[in-house]
Amino acid sequence: MNVYDVFNGDADGICALIQLRLAEPAETTLITGVKRDIALVRQVPTIKPVKATILDISLDKNREAVDALLALGSEVFYVDHHFPGESLPDAPGFTALIDTQPTTCTSLLIDQHLGGRFHNWAIAAAFGDNLNAVAEGLARAAGLSAEQATSLKALGVCINYNGYGATVDDLHFHPADLYREFVKFEDPLELIASKPLAWKKLRKGYEADMASGLAAPIMAENASSIVVKLPDEPWARRVSGVLGNELANRNPDKACGIVTEKADGSYLVSIRAPINNRTGADELARQFPTGGGRKAAAGINVLPGNQLDEFLNAIAEFWS
Repeated sequence: MNVYDVFNGDADGICALIQLRLAEPAETTLITGVKRDIALVRQVPTIKPVKATILDISLDKNREAVDALLALGSEVFYVDHHFPGESLPDAPGFTALIDTQPTTCTSLLIDQHLGGRFHNWAIAAAFGDNLNAVAEGLARAAGLSAEQATSLKALGVCINYNGYGATVDDLHFHPADLYREFVKFEDPLELIASKPLAWKKLRKGYEADMASGLAAPIMAENASSIVVKLPDEPWARRVSGVLGNELANRNPDKACGIVTEKADGSYLVSIRAPINNRTGADELARQFPTGGGRKAAAGINVLPGNQLDEFLNAIAEFWS
């Protein structure tokens, strides 16, 4: 059977696949895209049975495509931490590792599955997914120095940053290309020490875009939330997610929203639950038709312009 690796284009998806393919090398077809392109399973052909590994995308958003693969007799290995829907497929070819707790991510689930063989990649991914307390604890337990932990955090954040954009044209690297560059290193600390061109470009881009993002105007702020507005520009789409994480870290008792203008008058929205109450972001996002995500972090792909005030009211009230 043909083998497909289907994965989210953010740090968690990329680092999960890096671990898995370092442990289990295979010639596969890669299917990925920008972070918000989550309906990826439908790109897997349904002509004959296949083997599909699916990482860090919601089963709920891909259920119809997964069921179609299983109906053919395909083998599906599904690892994720997003809302999976009300039930899991009941088919002999389906195997899943799904945990929606806000203190885990797909790379940590793969790390457990592999017995910690490529543990530093999982730590980098946890930092990239803004699980800073979890990642710091894992780094200490692994005997890493503060400098090494800081390096893994920078790498994870930058990989995550690269996944944000309306299309892959917004990104510095196609996520599949970034995976191919970084899977060459069994330990991300070796990658950082060797300073490949891809890592240099990614870090430089992150630093420039974050500086612009932190200078963006605050649209609304109250005791329970803060919302920042970004323009319809590639840099703004790239930085939206990591800016949301940074604002959440700086305002741990507040929910954070990043509202990015789109050319058609609608908005792209990133939502972060308060760091001190990491739940509810997915519930808030699902109040809007194109919303989804996980408990700590979620988003709305298309928020109509006439619903902006409704969103601002909703985020202000949800955690109040």
